[in-house]
Amino acid sequence: MAMLQNRRKHVLTAYTLVLPFIAIFCLVFLYPAFRIAQLSLTDSTLIGDGAFVGLDNFRKLLGDRLFWTSLKNNGYFLALTVVPTTLIALGIALMVNRLSGRLQALILALFFLPYVLPVSVVTTIWLWLLDQQFGVLQNVITFFTGRPIPVFKHPVWVMPAIAVVTIWWTNGFNVLLFLAGLRNIPQDLYEASALDGATRRQQFRRVTWPLLWPVTGLVLTLQLILQLKLFDQVYLLSEGGPFNSSYVLLMMVYRAAFQLNQGGYASAIALVLFVLIMGLSVLQFQLLRIGGRR
Repeated sequence: MAMLQNRRKHVLTAYTLVLPFIAIFCLVFLYPAFRIAQLSLTDSTLIGDGAFVGLDNFRKLLGDRLFWTSLKNNGYFLALTVVPTTLIALGIALMVNRLSGRLQALILALFFLPYVLPVSVVTTIWLWLLDQQFGVLQNVITFFTGRPIPVFKHPVWVMPAIAVVTIWWTNGFNVLLFLAGLRNIPQDLYEASALDGATRRQQFRRVTWPLLWPVTGLVLTLQLILQLKLFDQVYLLSEGGPFNSSYVLLMMVYRAAFQLNQGGYASAIALVLFVLIMGLSVLQFQLLRIGGRR
């Protein structure tokens, strides 16, 4: 009897600890997701219910040229940011890991500082730096192209420029993740490999990279999810232009919901984006698991 009462007490304690999380999860995730799925099947406005239209919103979306343009821009942005961000963060972490003391703390703080800045400050800084007339970095662009270029108003330059801004802004967190992974690698492995005559390159290939693979997979997955939700910096730097060359899926959601008052259509776009993020994230995670076993 005493054992049964003790078990019930432990179960009650566990439920007490878990229930707040479940309640918040249902309130801020499950219910909004269910509501979006429900609204996507209606012709409702942003506020209020509408008539049931079935899959009409999704048919309309598949026939919308702007949707395919936005999807292509999202894919292009992923190619510009996910892998480059991971490689840059890994390189920075390897360099910072060799430092020590106050110098290491200072360098790490300099790389992490942009991450704590709000997006409005980040975009203002880069608008100044890349201003066509007075921007400091226009001297670098002029050196290679022969003339100043309004990068955020140029259909070829706009997405790479936004990618550079995004990498500069968000890479500090990735550096911290890689640095934590590097510090968890036992130093005995490096000492043993050095005694066997391994070079630094061989140590990286045989020791660092395999043991750092779980952190690499985490960074790649987080970056995939983060960059698919691209909106803030595009809206503030280019507003989707020029000629929709930087228009992305979340801008379609914003336009349909807040400018055209089409809540049902906006919900359909948001649902498609949600499924896309979930599908690509699961696919990438499984591929990374397979790669990690080899």
